[in-house]
Amino acid sequence: MTVAGQGVKILVQVLSVVLLSRILTPGDYGLIAMVTAVIGVADIFRDLGLSTAAVQARTLSERQRGNLFWINTALGLGLAVAAFCLAPVLAALYGRPELVGIGQVLALTFLLNGLATQYRADLTRRLLFGRLAVADVVAAVSGLALALGVALAGAGYWALVVQQLGQYGVMLALVVAGGRWRPRLPSRRAEMGGLLRFGWHMVGTQVIGYVANNADSVVIGARFGAGPLGLYNRAFQLLMTPLTQVRAPITQVALPVLAAVQDEARRLTRYVGQGQLALGYTLVAGLGLVAGTAPQLVSVLLGDAWQEAAPLLALLAVAGAVQTLGLANYWVYVACGLTGALLRYSLIQAAVKIVCVLAGSSWGVVGVAAGYALAPLLTWPLSFWWLSRSTSLPMRPLVGSAARVLGVFVAVSVVSRSAAAAAPWSSPWAGLAAGVAAGALAVALLYAVLAPVRRDVRAVARLGRQALSRVPAAA
Repeated sequence: MTVAGQGVKILVQVLSVVLLSRILTPGDYGLIAMVTAVIGVADIFRDLGLSTAAVQARTLSERQRGNLFWINTALGLGLAVAAFCLAPVLAALYGRPELVGIGQVLALTFLLNGLATQYRADLTRRLLFGRLAVADVVAAVSGLALALGVALAGAGYWALVVQQLGQYGVMLALVVAGGRWRPRLPSRRAEMGGLLRFGWHMVGTQVIGYVANNADSVVIGARFGAGPLGLYNRAFQLLMTPLTQVRAPITQVALPVLAAVQDEARRLTRYVGQGQLALGYTLVAGLGLVAGTAPQLVSVLLGDAWQEAAPLLALLAVAGAVQTLGLANYWVYVACGLTGALLRYSLIQAAVKIVCVLAGSSWGVVGVAAGYALAPLLTWPLSFWWLSRSTSLPMRPLVGSAARVLGVFVAVSVVSRSAAAAAPWSSPWAGLAAGVAAGALAVALLYAVLAPVRRDVRAVARLGRQALSRVPAAA
């Protein structure tokens, strides 16, 4: 149910990019990106890691659940007030007076999210993924419908503001209706120390990651303005948002499974390896196609007017591929409770990313994208060494399988790019079809020639059959 819901959300997201990009301008998207890149970090504090704490807790009393709801709601309200008051400061920072109104209206999303946080956590904890999937899909469709109406009316960037407010408002209504519980009044008798400590470690890691992940948008907005930022934002949203939405349900399933076997080193290693291969031969191989056919994809999805986004999309696909492979290491940190080690590694990872983005900005927006892609290539090998210092898991099998996946990514990227560029017709659709066909052929040849690749693909196929089976496979 989770994967199906995420799949529909991805389709809605892509449809949103395709439709709204033909009505709005890069400058409209740039203005929204200026706001969300700065105030969006506050949304992490609204959650304070307490949704994950609620889901992962062995037991959760009604008093604890009620206290968590009021903590998240109070944080959401406080952040909404702070964002409203700081909107003029943000406008002065960028030199764009329009940001005052945008920031003040979007401040309401903090309150809406704060109210919804524990309802979503409760549905997740009770494994009511069907209700969550329905809420996600209906909210996304409602937000897009509202945005299209406002955009067609000529309201410009306000369509994107209305889209976010509508989506969060509908989401809140649906999770409250689906949760069917009412929070108790705050209680001092509930033991909250463990939940708050867990949440604080998680929020520290999330804040560091958020700052590093948004350094590119902040640098582009400050140095090059709304137009280039809007161009970069479209490439980023076209790739990274759907990618994140695909990885989210995989992580949602992986964490409790790995936590259950965290004391069994052999099983844990095998499960993590299987998860890494599943990510690699699906998402990472697909990102190879994106990197190879970026010019054709941009023409088909955004139109020829956005062709400058093509090199950005290709570079972001490289970053997404390496980040996706690194997700398996993140699972181990969280499932095994190694949040202190994860926090320290996140600091190093963030520092490298910020340095790469700042250095790349000397070559313009494409340089920023190149820096964003280079950073995970530098830190990902370090993550294996760092993880080996905190756990007894053998790293060699994970490194070997990851190296094979990267080899497949490179092969697919090179072959698909060559085929797309050599297509005999000028139509971007023809080039895209040629690139996809060539990429698939490259994978087939690697499967036929290399025995390790055959073993990997067969393992992923077995895992897929198990996932679709109604009866869990034997351990």
